[in-house]
Amino acid sequence: MPEVRVTAQQKRAIAKTCSGLLRILPQSGTFFYATFSIEHIVPLQKGGPTTLENLALSCQGCNGHKSVKTEGRDPVSRDLVPLYNPRRHRWKDHFTWNDDFARILGLTEIGRATIETLHLNRDGLVNLRHVLYARGEHPPSEPD
Repeated sequence: MPEVRVTAQQKRAIAKTCSGLLRILPQSGTFFYATFSIEHIVPLQKGGPTTLENLALSCQGCNGHKSVKTEGRDPVSRDLVPLYNPRRHRWKDHFTWNDDFARILGLTEIGRATIETLHLNRDGLVNLRHVLYARGEHPPSEPD
């Protein structure tokens, strides 16, 4: 049976490599009301391995909305498309911020479906982004 438990070494590597990939939520823990966990991008239930390439940080809210989903419905085209994969996709290709940097806007089917499926503009997150923007801690800097 394949190893499904995330090792301490993997946890450290994920925290280090995902710091620039957490585009959905600010990295600041100052105001964040939930903890981050390590999630399988392709869930174990769908055959996803417990490897660095398939692990990412996620807040409990987003992880709960994602559950075992790997696809979502684009609200514009109504097509079922893959969800954003922080290991394979570049954030700026699929998302941007609205004028006050509080809401994430989808640029592509993948971006829009991910926003809808993970509820990335839920009230608590929008409010948090407003506070962090006022403190100069949001939006996060773009990774290379």
